Amino acid sequence: MVRPSQRRTVVRYLGTAYPISERRACQTVRCARATYRYQSHRDPRTALRQRITELARTRIRYGYRKIRVLLNREGWAVGKHLVYRLYREEGLTLRHRPPRRRKAVVPRVHRPPVTRPNDAWTLDFVADQLVTGHRFRALTVVDVFTRESLAIEVGHHLRSEHVVHALTRLTLQRGAPTRLFCDNGSEFCSQLVDLWAYQHHVQIDFSRPGKPTDNAHVEAFNATLRRECLNVHWFESLHEAQARIEAWRREYNESRPHRALQDRTPAEFAKQAAENPLCEPAHTAGHSP
Repeated sequence: MVRPSQRRTVVRYLGTAYPISERRACQTVRCARATYRYQSHRDPRTALRQRITELARTRIRYGYRKIRVLLNREGWAVGKHLVYRLYREEGLTLRHRPPRRRKAVVPRVHRPPVTRPNDAWTLDFVADQLVTGHRFRALTVVDVFTRESLAIEVGHHLRSEHVVHALTRLTLQRGAPTRLFCDNGSEFCSQLVDLWAYQHHVQIDFSRPGKPTDNAHVEAFNATLRRECLNVHWFESLHEAQARIEAWRREYNESRPHRALQDRTPAEFAKQAAENPLCEPAHTAGHSP
């Protein structure tokens, strides 16, 4: 069905392009004359529209849900339906990705649930390139319970010794985790990482080959990193890439609302979890970034 606003546009076009009356144009389009002449008295909410547009242009991968959270933080008392309507009317709708074909998978061995911060860290690598064409990699480390991005190590060639260095630095800051979730990459299966895990009494839980869903939390985080940072910037040097990625990591922890944490930031949830050990995320089994 064509909306009344679109029918008004057609009636207006017929009246200017052809020598016909308003009544005839309305009959042709099947639009009541009262509907055509109606003038809306609804508040245009110009200031709110401008702020939504500014947020959408600043954070180009944020949908209307996350924008509503940011608006509420700024003091705008708005609901999701209003933000969604204005978001659509301003033409800010994100392009939807085509659905993926789902395949039957063999269930893996049950993992014990993650019940507290530092209970489990998950690791993985992301690859990208500079404007010169030189490739670089980024090691991402995420706390499974709080969803905090603990570190993003960027370098041209990252090997097992860089993984051990990053884990050692984080252990000095936060203490060692109980478990590590990672895939079967050579950097994680090396003797150096295995020796580090043995010395710190850490259990390494490898995902099944060809099953990235076993490490879904870091896979979801990496997808968010690529959409909101790597695909948005052009990096002219490795130093610039390190600075921009680190700035995004801080924003992710301190500003970006997380749906699995009831729209709290990972830093807010980590603080609440430290004050209240019984604090739980909204969806402890979810992987949405």
